[in-house]
Amino acid sequence: MNILDRPEYGFLKTGPHLGKNIIFLTYGGSYAYGTNVEGSDIDIRGCTLNSKVDLLGMGDFEQVVDTETDTTVYSFNKLLDLLINCNPNTIELLGCKPEHYFMLSPIGKQLIDRRKLFLSQRAISSFGGYAGQQLRRLENALAHDAYPAEVKERHIKGSCENAMLSFREQYRTFTPEQIRLSVGEAGGRPQVLADIAMERVPLRAFTGMLGELVEITRNYDKIHFRNKKKDDAHLNKHAMHLIRLYLMCLDILEREEIVTFREKDHDLLMDIRNGRYQRADHTFNDDFYDLINELERRLDYAAKYTSLPEAPDMAAIEAFQMEVNERVVRGEI
Repeated sequence: MNILDRPEYGFLKTGPHLGKNIIFLTYGGSYAYGTNVEGSDIDIRGCTLNSKVDLLGMGDFEQVVDTETDTTVYSFNKLLDLLINCNPNTIELLGCKPEHYFMLSPIGKQLIDRRKLFLSQRAISSFGGYAGQQLRRLENALAHDAYPAEVKERHIKGSCENAMLSFREQYRTFTPEQIRLSVGEAGGRPQVLADIAMERVPLRAFTGMLGELVEITRNYDKIHFRNKKKDDAHLNKHAMHLIRLYLMCLDILEREEIVTFREKDHDLLMDIRNGRYQRADHTFNDDFYDLINELERRLDYAAKYTSLPEAPDMAAIEAFQMEVNERVVRGEI
């Protein structure tokens, strides 16, 4: 049975912005990368057209998120905004294995066929920044037991500030002055403190920013109360995805390709996930950090000599966006 025929995915057929408006649905997460194991969650990602009301009226639809099924479906306009900045979590949706697209309309195929329009040197900062954030979080996790409370809070602050580097791309109204973090005493112990100065910020943007910061803090706090065996699995998975990010970015910069399913790297990634690079004391061995250093060296070289343009082909992207949205307004699709 097709996974989308399961009852829990019924909302994809009946949702007001979904149904026949969906232009593609595919795997996300480990199934998309080919690193899934028994018990891995099934993530579904996709794109759906903006409606006539969204385009001409007061609609402001951006995405549908169903936590029960780990499904996220972006609006067409929202997805293009993210793709323009080579957002790692969305650019990968254009490079999945052909058989991993459960649903693919003619417009969806046109979008995927135009995937190279979105490739630019922006991948250097988007992938590099995201990988750096992931590395910091990994180091935070490993250092959690050894560091005093104030240093731990500073690690959390650093991870949050790294995440905030991408806020300007994701949330157009954001400026660095709106959220300032520090470490100080609160409730009798060191804590990360936030000074927030915002006016007339769209609620969805505010909750999105807050949600990302909450998730970083929550994940860090989970490590404090961890089961070592389960935590080792979590850390190894985190380390595997860090390496995957470097490899995907190198494909983009060196070969101008989006390769989501990591067939050639499968054994390496699974070795990391299965703990081959982890020591008995739960830290990672020198081979792992040598691998990171080598990938960073390649990334620095690729960033200097890539043939990709500084920015994506905005004229071609806008022309495609206008063509699709004009057909929606005319009721042709």
